[in-house]
Amino acid sequence: MRRTATPFSLVILGLGVFLLVLAPLLAWYVEPRAQRTPTDVDTTTVFTGTGSYFDTDEVETVRGKKITITRHARGDVADSERSGRAVWDVSTTVDTDASLPAADPHDALQWTLERWVTDRRTNKPVHCCEEKPYFEGEAYLKFPFDVQERSYIWWDNTLGSTVTLAYRGKKRIQGYEGLRFTGTVPPAKTGTRLVPGAIVGVEDAGQVLAEEWYSNHGIELVADQRTGRIIYAAIGPRKTLRAPGGKKDAVVLLDSKRIAFTPKTQREQVDLAETDSSLLRTVGRTVPLGAGIAGFVLVAVGTVLVIRGRTRPDAPESSQPTLTM
Repeated sequence: MRRTATPFSLVILGLGVFLLVLAPLLAWYVEPRAQRTPTDVDTTTVFTGTGSYFDTDEVETVRGKKITITRHARGDVADSERSGRAVWDVSTTVDTDASLPAADPHDALQWTLERWVTDRRTNKPVHCCEEKPYFEGEAYLKFPFDVQERSYIWWDNTLGSTVTLAYRGKKRIQGYEGLRFTGTVPPAKTGTRLVPGAIVGVEDAGQVLAEEWYSNHGIELVADQRTGRIIYAAIGPRKTLRAPGGKKDAVVLLDSKRIAFTPKTQREQVDLAETDSSLLRTVGRTVPLGAGIAGFVLVAVGTVLVIRGRTRPDAPESSQPTLTM
């Protein structure tokens, strides 16, 4: 009697080997390539808070008013595909109750348009595709994938430079845990603006080039560790005017101790972070682990079945005819 492997045992063994090969492939090859900044984004985040701003109708700074910042990020899919980068067009408006609802962004207290271009894998700025303005640093609008518990270099567009945000531990937003980073911006001159001299205390002059100064009472960001998506943000901007060469602020254009994501924006960002993080976790951990365990079991079972095989009777030896004389 002899043993031969059955087709079923060979199928089980082959499937097990396939799953054992698939597991590390998903973890080490597929997941890293799934960690790419999306190009088809279309999201809106809203900040609210109270503070002061320069009312052009009153020609003075008014205080204790509601301030709303709305940021809309939309991906330029066509330019992204051509360049291989993530190309996002970002519109940001700063509104008061007088300019809301915003039918026209030109009516806002402040309106800026930006084009942000980044490497889809590292999240670092790429200088192409009509990028505006010129960005630097490690993060802006989002952090890189797999956020580390360390300080990050954050681009502050109002400052026109980078700010170091220090890691401050973990924080839950809407029940979802993220990594918290904070930083401040000391007063810095950011440009000039032509204004009537009387506004900045230069009474004997017509128009003067007043100095624009900016600082930030505090930046707080909470990011999803796996995807880098910001699930909570709070800022404390202060923008002022000084007389040419002046040492003190003459006019407050905008000042708030804290303007933060609304609860609705927090919930939306958390939902997006949970969905994206879950997909990456499935591809990078859950499926590879399941495939590895299943593959090991199937290989073990298949090997046993192949060894045991199916018994077959030995073929009888062919008998030779006997010749008689």
